[in-house]
Amino acid sequence: MNESMKTLRIELRQWRQFVALAEELHFGRAAARLHMTQPPLTQAIAGLEQALGVRLFDRTKRSVALTPAGRALVPEVRDLLSRAQALPELARAAAAGELGRLRLAFVSTVGFELLPRWVRAFRQRWPQVALELIEATGDVQLELLARGEVDAGMVLHSPGFQAPGLAHARIASEPFVVALPESHPLAARDHPGLAALLSEPLVIFPRRILPTLHDAIFTLYHAAGRAPQVAQEAIQMQTIVNLVSAGLGLAWVPQSVRQFQRPGVVYRSPRPSRGRAVPACETSLVWRADAVTPALSHFIEFARTQAGPAEPPRSAAARGAAPRGG
Repeated sequence: MNESMKTLRIELRQWRQFVALAEELHFGRAAARLHMTQPPLTQAIAGLEQALGVRLFDRTKRSVALTPAGRALVPEVRDLLSRAQALPELARAAAAGELGRLRLAFVSTVGFELLPRWVRAFRQRWPQVALELIEATGDVQLELLARGEVDAGMVLHSPGFQAPGLAHARIASEPFVVALPESHPLAARDHPGLAALLSEPLVIFPRRILPTLHDAIFTLYHAAGRAPQVAQEAIQMQTIVNLVSAGLGLAWVPQSVRQFQRPGVVYRSPRPSRGRAVPACETSLVWRADAVTPALSHFIEFARTQAGPAEPPRSAAARGAAPRGG
């Protein structure tokens, strides 16, 4: 057996004996402190030195002194013993969800207001749970969840939309508003007419990113007998609003995007139109029911509390399903 393999066999008991002798510098006192006799302690220290291949103590008949190697080890071994002593409590805390890491994906709309508020409140409640935040579109979040690379995600979707394979909890509901170039004539009205808005060029996200919301917006146009004039597609809501500021067209965005104040852009709520309702959207927390950690369990309950009253009961077929990220 080589020296490195011998080192791996060193037990915490031997390190405790080393520290006791390093602090007492007397075999008799160290042995008494450890509730053992002196000969076994002498043998244990000799065995430790042999395993390490270095002398830790200089011994004479009248004195015991640390060697340079021994002095260098003392603070490291104290730290090792301290961490080892803390392990049972850490294990209990991790099992209770009071300690650990939570990987949370989110869509950009959540980052404007809801996410900062939630992160602050959750950290105050569970300060030893590290939150790893990953901004990603709904389609990317579903891939990350499938691969086990995130623990939960916050996705945007049409009201009531569900998909199998993920558990979910609705955490927010909001209407769509329209983002307009500030110089556009319709921007002068607090509530521009829907018919006029539907005649304008459109800046929108690709269907693959938020399919149910993309379809809901297109349905609004088709119900009015209009074909959407898509001027430009963009993935992130901030980019969409920036394109609106450049005059490329208007955009339908969740109301929370109003928090993103871009010069040259105004947000307006359309005037109600008989028979044609402006789409709404929901945000849900989604997760794999077969991969719930204690920390995630705490976050799920936290999210349900923050979101307010629970959703009304659904049919057994719908129970346990989740939004498909858009």
